[in-house]
Amino acid sequence: MKLKRFLLVIFTMLMVVTVINTTEAAKKVKFDKKKLATAEFIDAASKLNPLIMSKEAPELITILGDAEATQGQMVHYIQKRNPNPLLNCTVRQIVQLYYEEAGREGIRADIALCQAFKETAVFAYGGDVDPSQNNYCGLGATGNHEPGLKFESPQIGVRAHIQHLLAYTSTKPPKVAIVDPRYALVRDFRKDIFGKATHWTDLNGVWAVPGTYYGQDIIKLWQQALMPDGSNESLMAANRNIKLNAPTAEMFVYRGLVYFARGEAGSDNDYYNAIDDFESATILAPNSTAALYDLAITREKIGKNKEAIDTYNKLIEIDNEFTQAFYNRGRLKLLNGKYDEAIKDFERVLELEPRTADARNEIGIAHFKQKLYQEAYNDFSEALEINDRNETVIANKQIIDSCIKKKKKS
Repeated sequence: MKLKRFLLVIFTMLMVVTVINTTEAAKKVKFDKKKLATAEFIDAASKLNPLIMSKEAPELITILGDAEATQGQMVHYIQKRNPNPLLNCTVRQIVQLYYEEAGREGIRADIALCQAFKETAVFAYGGDVDPSQNNYCGLGATGNHEPGLKFESPQIGVRAHIQHLLAYTSTKPPKVAIVDPRYALVRDFRKDIFGKATHWTDLNGVWAVPGTYYGQDIIKLWQQALMPDGSNESLMAANRNIKLNAPTAEMFVYRGLVYFARGEAGSDNDYYNAIDDFESATILAPNSTAALYDLAITREKIGKNKEAIDTYNKLIEIDNEFTQAFYNRGRLKLLNGKYDEAIKDFERVLELEPRTADARNEIGIAHFKQKLYQEAYNDFSEALEINDRNETVIANKQIIDSCIKKKKKS
């Protein structure tokens, strides 16, 4: 009983959500007006990664099941999003480990890997967890610079992730020796969640707190990973599918994604072809968030920013928790000088995902444009607290620091 009480105390401490230390952000500073006049800050990039149209709503996609994306698709996605991942093995090895460990336990390996993408920013890190820990899902990292657990190898780190996920999803024990130190804590002291999460959205507010959109974000990463390539073979297959069958929104989105990939390879005309297909998809499925999002980002790609904002507006009316739509719309409004509106969009992002350093960074830029220099300083400081590996955030913090008035020597 003493051991159980001790474990319960430890578990309770680990589950506590702490507030980011804002000591730096709270510091009052005086600025050099001449340096402020020449300061130029770096915008964080828009998030223009398209989504495939899923056959199921996010709320219906299960944790248990077979992977849909191939290992090759997952490798390609990592290499595209982060050419220099901070891993203690190769990209192919980490993908293979997820497919082996998740496959053994009956968990969808491709989506479990997308959960790791969300937790580690596609292995870029930048929060409390260090890459050397081989901790891919934030086990034990509860905020306030608590780094969480460390595992001896990538394989053990992946296994711990899958076992912890299994504790939320099934009452059956893992098929191999337990390496997740928190598995027993969930099993013995959290009967309310042990084995109860059958769908990825069931992790909302449970795996991550508040995490009200946690599962949906994981599914969106998965939808991005499923994107087809821009090869001639993919285009011919998409054309054939539309020609031989009654066209559906899914078919038009798929071909639009092929054209989008070709556009990214340098063919601007194919962006216009993609827009035609995404528009056709929205006619057939007006409430499809994937079709609207793909249409918005493609319009943004070719500089049709007003049309992109209009499309983001429609999307947000349908889904008021679509973080990427709020973020991208905020970026466009910031570029248009609509600073208050941009700040509202970025604040909405932070409501949904509090640890989004890019959103806090953009608020800092908006405040600077409004000549609210102390607020901008606070924003850049807080962004750095959220992610100290984000190069844009680091650069902007250095720029704002360089504008601080130096104390005169007595």
